[in-house]
Amino acid sequence: MSAILTEPVFAIQRSDQRAFFDHGWLQTYHSFSFGEYFDPNNVSWGALRVLNDDTIAAGAGFPPHPHKDMEIVTYVLTGELLHQDSTGSRGVVGPGGVQFMSAGTGVKHSEFNHSSDRPLRLVQMWIAPGTLGAKPSYGQRQFQAAARDNTWLHAVSGDPSSDAPIRITADATFSVARLDDGSLDYTFAPKRYGFLYLAEGAVTVNGKDVAAGDAVRMYDIRSIDVRGCGEIVLWDLPEGARS
Repeated sequence: MSAILTEPVFAIQRSDQRAFFDHGWLQTYHSFSFGEYFDPNNVSWGALRVLNDDTIAAGAGFPPHPHKDMEIVTYVLTGELLHQDSTGSRGVVGPGGVQFMSAGTGVKHSEFNHSSDRPLRLVQMWIAPGTLGAKPSYGQRQFQAAARDNTWLHAVSGDPSSDAPIRITADATFSVARLDDGSLDYTFAPKRYGFLYLAEGAVTVNGKDVAAGDAVRMYDIRSIDVRGCGEIVLWDLPEGARS
C-alpha cells in the first residue's frame, strides 16, 4: 500500500519517530509498520517494505520462520550474522557484509548472532520483488571496508546497468557508504523513490541536518548532496504495489 505521489517529496523521519521494542535478547527499531507496530500511514516507501535496525544479544536470534515473495537484504554493522534456511543454504557474514534471500515460492530461514560473547547489529530491509513465484535463492558477499570509504558501494541491484554483485528481481539498487568528514552526491532518475538511512554519525543531506537513526524519504528528487561523517544506507527504488 502506498499513496500516489504527484509532487517531489523530501521528508525526514527522525530517530524518535520510529517504533522501538526491547525484547531483552533483541532491541529493534522499525522505520515502517512491522510486527507489533502498525501505522496505516507508514507501511512502505516505494518498493521498500521494511527497514529494521536490530541489535541481537550474543548467541540469540530468530528461530526458523517462513517468508514468501519478498526480497530480503541484510547489512551487518557490527558482529557476525549466521543464516540457515530450508534450501540447505548456510552462511556467516561480518561487518560490512551483505546477505540476500529471495523468498520466492516460499522458504524458512533462521538468523542468529554467530558470536557467543558479542552483540550483533544489523539493518534488515525487505523489498517487494519484481517477479512473483520465483525459485527461492540465497547469497552473501563480504566487502572490504575500503570499498565504501567516502564512496558509494553499489552492493545489490536489479538494474541491468548496475555493477552491483548481488542481483535481485526488483528494479531497485542498494548502496552503502562510510563517509569520513567528506561529501558524496547521488543522482536519481525522474519519478524514483529514494530512502537514505543514517546508521551512525551526523551528516547533512541537501543542507538538512540528519542524525544517527534518522531517515530521508524522497520522491522525484533529482539529486542529493551528503556531507559529514557517518555510515549511510541508501535505496534507489521504483514505485511499490498499491491497493
